[in-house]
Amino acid sequence: MLIAPVLLFSMVAHEYAHGYAALKQGDSTAYQLGRLTWNPVKHIDPFMTVLLPILTFVIGSFIFGGAKPVPVNPRNYRNFKRGDIIVSLAGVAVNAVIAVACTIAIILLGMLGRAIPAAAGTFGILQIMLDYGILFNLVLIFFNLLPIPPLDGSHVMKYLLPPAWAMQYQRIGFYGLPILIVLLTIGSPILRVWMSPMFALYGLADQAVAPYLLRLPWA
Repeated sequence: MLIAPVLLFSMVAHEYAHGYAALKQGDSTAYQLGRLTWNPVKHIDPFMTVLLPILTFVIGSFIFGGAKPVPVNPRNYRNFKRGDIIVSLAGVAVNAVIAVACTIAIILLGMLGRAIPAAAGTFGILQIMLDYGILFNLVLIFFNLLPIPPLDGSHVMKYLLPPAWAMQYQRIGFYGLPILIVLLTIGSPILRVWMSPMFALYGLADQAVAPYLLRLPWA
């Protein structure tokens, strides 16, 4: 119950950031199609957001899914390469801002809860939600930076490769979803190595907020 709104907000913010960055780079596709919005309904994909998470949980005992990607047309960018990189990294940049904001908010709520004991229970629940916010946004950052087309990280990786290699590399995008499913199952040791900095950052954030966590009545 506490997880769903935090995760949904984080995914919507990620997609909104892509659309807003694209608009600033000269592409109004997302805006014209009504996708430059905070309305979560517009970002829900029947397969990626609903069916795939259920299937992966039932079949593989893990949850994998995502929001509906915001449509962009890179040909409209004023500078193709610069625009592509900025738009691709906009989502993870916003997730980083949210993770930092959640950390600061937990500390402030802890200070307020001790100053206003009557509100400590409510603030404590908000702290739990914000802690999920830190975790989810860090996961979104590192997962989306995986250099597997069409994830965000691949839009940076392709510019680090020779042109001929980059063309072949982008064709992997046709098999991107199956590759990710394999990575989440039999390739999980590789994924754990990639995500290890995320767990380290989450640990540092938890250490920073630990002195400010409020004790809940039922805890």
